[in-house]
Parts: sequence; structure tokens; C-alpha cells
Amino acid sequence: MISNKRNFGSHFFLILMVTFSLIAIGLTVFIFSIKEKKIENKIYPNVYIDDQYFGNKSKEEIVNYYQKKSAGLNKISFAVIFKQEPIATFSAQILELKYDGKTAAERAFLIGRSSNFPSRYYQKIVSLFALQRFDFKSQIEYDDYDLKDFLTLSEEKYNLPAKNALFKFEKGKVVDFRKETDGLKISSDQFLKEFDKTVESLKLNNANQKVVLNSEVIKPEIKLSEINNYGIEEFIAEGKSDFTHSIPQRVHNLTLAASKFNGVLIPKGKEFSFNEIVGDISSLTGYQPAYIIKDGKTVLGDGGGVCQVSTTLFRAALNAGLPIIERTAHAYRVSYYENDSQPGFDATVYAPTVDLKIKNDTPGYILIETEIDKEKNLLYFRLYGKRDSRQVEISKATVYDVVPPLESKYQDDPTLKKGVTKQVDFPAWGSKAFFTYKVFQGEKLVTDNKFFSNFRPWAAVYLVGTAD
Repeated sequence: MISNKRNFGSHFFLILMVTFSLIAIGLTVFIFSIKEKKIENKIYPNVYIDDQYFGNKSKEEIVNYYQKKSAGLNKISFAVIFKQEPIATFSAQILELKYDGKTAAERAFLIGRSSNFPSRYYQKIVSLFALQRFDFKSQIEYDDYDLKDFLTLSEEKYNLPAKNALFKFEKGKVVDFRKETDGLKISSDQFLKEFDKTVESLKLNNANQKVVLNSEVIKPEIKLSEINNYGIEEFIAEGKSDFTHSIPQRVHNLTLAASKFNGVLIPKGKEFSFNEIVGDISSLTGYQPAYIIKDGKTVLGDGGGVCQVSTTLFRAALNAGLPIIERTAHAYRVSYYENDSQPGFDATVYAPTVDLKIKNDTPGYILIETEIDKEKNLLYFRLYGKRDSRQVEISKATVYDVVPPLESKYQDDPTLKKGVTKQVDFPAWGSKAFFTYKVFQGEKLVTDNKFFSNFRPWAAVYLVGTAD
């Protein structure tokens, strides 16, 4: 009897629990259906976009919200920086910068509407009963057509291939020479990624932006130090002079003379003679008549302009800190040598008595490279070899005992027609000048020279035509 009572009680309790469970489930389903009915075509509760609550909002309301927010981007501009300089600017209008509210609304609307049955009802339940929060991020979109076009133009402008070194020696001269040079490549892919990040950052900082366009160095495969046995590894120094106002014959002569030095090697420990390398200067070796100073007059003579070459080499030797064994200043202040320099930084030559001599006291051979820029009227001497610890100090020129130019001179010229007057020399003030030249090896002063020039006053010279 007692056992039957216990069984009855257990069954009653089970029935009661099932009943309550069914009621709870029914109530839950009822509440669920009521809540879901209120949703209809709106976003489910507990859905956020950019931490903004959009539960019970329609897709249209989300789109409208982000359209208004896009208006705040209209004044934004992006400055592109390359090597610390601005090179381009893109406005929000050019990029068509805006929030993609439509995509954000579609993603939010899919909560509770998944095509996967278990996922769909799971999302419905946890959303409607506030058991889980769903977070989404909007995207700021833009048209990158102009941006990519800019990168293409930048690559054409800035990309440089690396160049391998060249060194070919024949018949006592280097006939093919080029020091290796690094290349450069614009980091276009990285820039686009950085631009995307910068656009995304506008959500937190709605202000004008700067985006850096980076580049990478491309290393050559062959270095100069690896392809010669002369110890020539690097650039040492350069000399430069400006030959503006030179007549064509003078330009021809200095070009011819400079070519004699291109590729010449100066052995370690050896003295170098300008006259020895330049050789015979006459019409027989290709020089043209140009105006030279002879016996105190400006006259036509073979090789006018060669001193532009010796002056440029002199400047290169000074900048390299080489010993200057022999150097002679011009008799007067020649305008060509003061186009880009102070008085006294010149060296005249006149074989066989007047020469320019320097010494190579560097750790290896020195290779001479010459270049003529006829567009800018510039002559270059570049020296390559191996550096050591020397440091060079060259003072500015001190000019004193200045006297005015002499009276103008007029000289008959049978190569010009009568009635034609041509100025071939310009007045020059007479003066004295010097500059100091010091070379240090570490802390030790190894060279301490003064280079003096004594310039006579000079007259303007005019050639007067006498030919019929």
C-alpha cells in the first residue's frame, strides 16, 4: 500500500513538471512569436554597427544614417608624402569617399534570417531574449582609380633600376667604367594598404590626413670593388667648372682635352703630369683656333680652352686632399673661372714649361672620369679610388691690392668683315689673392699650403673687322 502511494506521488510530480515545462515552452513560444512579429522587416534586437544600436531599425534607416554621416567626409583631403615632401593631394570628392551603409544594413539584417536553420533560430533566440550582442563594423569606401593612376605615374618617375659596376681596361686606359648605383622602387602595394588603414581611421579622426609613399632600395649584383685589381672601390672627390660664354671653338678644345683624361689611371705613389697626358696641342691633333693670351694680347691660337680642363682637375685634386706638386695661376682674372668660383682657384698650363702636377698618395690607384654638360656649360672631373682618413680644409679666397681694369683695347681682325666689332675679352680688375689648403690624417696636419695668385689688371678687348 505504501509502495503504491509512493509511485502515485512520483507520477504526479512528473506530470506536474511536464505540465509546467509545456506551459513554460508555450509561454516562451508565445512571447517569442509576439517579439518576432514586432520585428517584421526590421533589424533584430541587440545588433550594433560601429557601437551604434540599430535594433528594431529598418535597412533604409541605416542607409540614411550613413548617408548623413558620409556628408561629414566631404571636406577631407589626403596629402601624399614622398621623401618628406608633399607630391600629391586627393580630395574626398575625387575619391568619392563615403560610408557603405547599404552593405552594413544588409549584414545587420541577416541576423535571425540565416539560410542555415540551426543558426537562424539560435540567432533569433539569443537576440530576442538579449542573450548575445551582435557587433558589425561599417566600411568607408572610395574609388581608387585616380590613386592607382597616380602610383603608375610615380613608378615611371621615381623607379630606377640598379646598375652594376663596369670596369674594362685596354691599352693603358679604362675604356668602360661605371660605379655601381643603387636602384629605387616605389612601394605601391604597401601604399595602398596604408591608404586603406588611413581611410578606416577616419571613423575616429575625421580630419585631413597624410599618407607616406615609401620606397625600397634595390642593390646591384656587381660592385666596383669586386671587378678590378687596382684598389678602386669608391668615389673620392669631384672638381667642377663653368665655361659659360665660351665660343664654340673653345668648347670644342676643352671637350677634346678633357677626353684625353677620361679613364686615365694614376698609380699609387706616382706623380701625375697634366701636360704628359694631354699631349700635343695643335691643329695636327684636332684643336681649333680659339682666343688665348700671348705676349699680353688676346690672339687666336690652337687650344684655347685647355686651361679650363687643367683648372677643373686642380679643383678635383684639392677636394681629394692630394699633394699639389706644381701649379701656376693665370696672369689675370679670367671670367670663365669665376663663373662658379672665387678668384685664385685656377691653374694654367703651357707646354713644356708650365704644367699642373699632382701626386697620388692614397691607398690605391686613382681613376679619372670626365663629363661635359653642354646644356649647363659645366665640366666635371671625378676621381675614384679608395678613401682613407684624410680630411680637407680649404679656405675662402682672400683678395687684396685691388686695382681697376686697363683701358679697352681694339685689335684688327682680318677674319671679320669691316664694320663688325666683336668683344673677346672682358675687363678684369687686378688683384692679389690666396687661399689656404690643409689636409689632416686623423689628428695630424700633413699638408699646410697657401696658393697665391698675382693677377694683373686687364683690359676689355675688341676685335675690329678688316676683311672686305
